[in-house]
Amino acid sequence: MVLSCNNLSKAFLDEPLFSGGSFRIEEKEKAAIVGINGAGKSTLLKILIGELTPDTGEVILAKGKTIGYLAQHQDLSTDRTIFEEVLQAKQDVLALEQEIRRLETEMKAATGEELSSMMETYARLNHEFEQKDGYACQSEITGILKGLGFAEDEFQKKYAALSGGQKTRVALGRLLLEKPDLLLLDEPTNHLDIHSVTWLENYLRGYGGSVILVAHDRYFLDRIVTKVIEVEGGKVTTFSGNYSAYAEKKKMLRDAALRQYLNQQQEIKHQEAVIAKLRSFNREKSIKRAESREKLLAKTERLEKPAELKDSMFFTLEPNEMSGNDVLTVRNLSKTYGSHTLFHEVDLDIKRGERIAVIGANGTGKTTLLKIINGLVKPDTGSCLLGSRVAIGYYDQEQQLLTEENTLFEEIQNAYPNLNNTTIRNTLAAFLFTGDDVFKRVSELSGGERGRMALAKLILSPCNFLILDEPTNHLDMTSKEILEQALSHYMGTILYVSHDRYFVNQTATRILELTGETFINYLGNYDYYLEKKEELTALYTAPTVAEPAKAATETAGADWKAQKEEQARERKRRNDMKKIEEKIDSLEKRSAEIDELLTHEDVYTNVSECLKLNREQEELKQTMDQLFEEWEALESQ
Repeated sequence: MVLSCNNLSKAFLDEPLFSGGSFRIEEKEKAAIVGINGAGKSTLLKILIGELTPDTGEVILAKGKTIGYLAQHQDLSTDRTIFEEVLQAKQDVLALEQEIRRLETEMKAATGEELSSMMETYARLNHEFEQKDGYACQSEITGILKGLGFAEDEFQKKYAALSGGQKTRVALGRLLLEKPDLLLLDEPTNHLDIHSVTWLENYLRGYGGSVILVAHDRYFLDRIVTKVIEVEGGKVTTFSGNYSAYAEKKKMLRDAALRQYLNQQQEIKHQEAVIAKLRSFNREKSIKRAESREKLLAKTERLEKPAELKDSMFFTLEPNEMSGNDVLTVRNLSKTYGSHTLFHEVDLDIKRGERIAVIGANGTGKTTLLKIINGLVKPDTGSCLLGSRVAIGYYDQEQQLLTEENTLFEEIQNAYPNLNNTTIRNTLAAFLFTGDDVFKRVSELSGGERGRMALAKLILSPCNFLILDEPTNHLDMTSKEILEQALSHYMGTILYVSHDRYFVNQTATRILELTGETFINYLGNYDYYLEKKEELTALYTAPTVAEPAKAATETAGADWKAQKEEQARERKRRNDMKKIEEKIDSLEKRSAEIDELLTHEDVYTNVSECLKLNREQEELKQTMDQLFEEWEALESQ
């Protein structure tokens, strides 16, 4: 056991946040804390690290164990460079090295017993230095900084000059080098690109200590954690397994609780109707029986209705006008800042109905591409031509067009006067603005809240070409799922930048990876990208024939066509499977109806009717067996 929490509770201003928080973290165990924004996840982490004191309960860290904490925001003030700041994690190794060098100098002038004593100390210190991987210290720091997205020429940048996201990455690098027995990480993936998230994922999977993390990246959680600690509705509950296992178990529990609640409500209504009927007879016996039933009903422990999920909401995004088939044509596009080329002579075509995710390392030019398309940045060469009847809706986290004096409700209402109050409130609730939050002024919002508000406003716009820069930042998992559902059913065209791999996998029909100063096309979702990445990266960035550019273009064209054909085959297979599933569902319903009929006295006492229903039941079984075989054949493809 590394950490034990017993009966933790915390309230702010008499408003309870959670209570009854009890769980254990074992050696090398990886756990996630999940819950909606505001449920108390970060508060729980701060209690574990000792920054906050619980109202009740205790946190016990095993004797001799060390603990490290990564907060979402860093306020460290230092004149050190990135490399020097991370190097602080290795002060014990640096001190050892200095002592070894001092001994080496002094041993040159020593003799006799003094020299012998020094040599013993020197051998002991060298052994300790080797045990702490002292000789690999510099390369270890370089590897971690590169893994977190820093280029070597950035290592000497001053920490004070970095952005908030860069400072968080430096703090994470230092923490990983310190290697505490228990890592507490609050949103470690927020400022990482896809490649850095993948690197961190692999690092944590092999980490020798225990880890507790708060994150909204579902791919990340699925691949790392084996325990989920849920903070919801004021309770702390522990589930075994990864995030997907937790989500499935949670759904089963919620469905079971809802069924129990509805069954009890039905029984209560039945009893109330019987009591009313008995009283209506207005006889002494019937009134006594009614009173007896009322007493029993009063003693019944009423179940609370399970909290409604926000994912029951559903957006239907319908552009006011459909664009032409050609939405965007990009030709010979290039952009360079100083000596750094982002992309060179890029050609790109976007068609109506495509949902395209742009991915790549931080600093490669993904956001710059979006700004060029929107006319906010000028390219060095090339052109971006919008198609017929294309209307752009742009979401940029840095430039949200919001009116400061408006309330959130007014901001939506003024922009879309035809929407009713329910639709406005549901839209705001989906983006985490509930209750009295809708009457907040825009000027009162934090940076993350402003981003969510701008996204909610854009989602309702009549535009037919949405361009989104990191739309899932600052959204919890439920809100991400609502947005996924909305974008997946959107009838217009979408181009977006995101590092959320699960979100990309759920929404993208095509991926553009910006690497090697060019965009590599993957006609599929993130799973398809992972499957084809090595093959297509080699094709686009390092062709080996005499005319590299021509060969790459021709081969890419052939590959594109093959991908389209494969995608068409896959769509047909899925459609066929869906039709079979619908038929099976219909037949199963009829089979259940027959089973029900056969329990009725007027049916099971009628021989001819029984025979008729049994024959139909047998035919249904044979038909379903055949459909199951067809479904399995399609599934095996």
